[in-house]
Amino acid sequence: MEDVILELSGLSTHFFTDQGEIPAVDKVSFRVHKGEVVGVVGESGSGKSVTSLSILQLIPSPPGKIVSGSIRYKGEDLAKATEKRMKRIRGNEISMIFQEPMTSLNPVFTIGNQMREAIRIHQKISKKAATEKAIQMLKLVGIPRAEDIVNEYPHQLSGGMRQRVMIAMAMSSDPSLLIADEPTTALDVTIQAQILDLMKKINKEEHTSILLITHDLGVVADICDRVVVMYAGQVVEKGTTREILKDPQHPYTQGLIRSLPKLHGREEKLYSIPGTVARPKKDRVGCRFAPRCEFAFERCFKENPELYQLGDGRESRCFLHTEKKGERLEDATTNT
Repeated sequence: MEDVILELSGLSTHFFTDQGEIPAVDKVSFRVHKGEVVGVVGESGSGKSVTSLSILQLIPSPPGKIVSGSIRYKGEDLAKATEKRMKRIRGNEISMIFQEPMTSLNPVFTIGNQMREAIRIHQKISKKAATEKAIQMLKLVGIPRAEDIVNEYPHQLSGGMRQRVMIAMAMSSDPSLLIADEPTTALDVTIQAQILDLMKKINKEEHTSILLITHDLGVVADICDRVVVMYAGQVVEKGTTREILKDPQHPYTQGLIRSLPKLHGREEKLYSIPGTVARPKKDRVGCRFAPRCEFAFERCFKENPELYQLGDGRESRCFLHTEKKGERLEDATTNT
């Protein structure tokens, strides 16, 4: 337990709207250890980003609110932390790379101005020293002409360069935990590979723990040690990356992996999970994936499954682990 940097226990974040109470994150629990890269995977609407924003208390309130659970960072419960305390943690001990760098960087200020501000908020140093630190961080993330880039504006940089600036800004205070929310979504595959190599370098050389929010299983396979699979606000499966990719236990995880194009063999049509992610609804009865699941049976529509312990840290939220229907799940695993 001493090497646990972050531990979420039963975290629930709800939005209170005119249409009613929406449980966007429902009793989510997982850990991130020191120096570990944990991937949170799922389709859009599964609650990944809301989970990451909840950790730093960045959920707009109203309408959002953390209604239960704890967010322990090095033993301290951030769910109960004051705004003053959170300002000291955000960008200092826990940094975040947001999904779209163009909207995260202010278009009317130079890169240097924005980086200096972020550095001086957490490190009481002079403007000159902050500029030197900014240039040093830009060089660290592989940006050429760093001395010139600090005087340029976001629109003068490519998408990949802007993302590197966001990573440099996030790493400028040597955080213990880096939260990366879809850091490669808007980038082409070549730049994606460069950004992932950079994050692996940061993880290895700086021993920074990384919580990676993504829908891309290829990214997960490349960088993550463990994986948390989310669906409709709930965790449906947890395990090591190798276990999840080689032997998925939940039908939703199996569907995600079957959706990946194969390098070998010929397929006339890519597999896709039928339907869409159900909108979270308070007091919903039954498994949330049941309407899209090809293995669903009567119990799935009448009861809410819990996370079942499968041994060696594996967990899966599926009744097939208790019913005498295991061969159906094994057959599905064989077909992935």
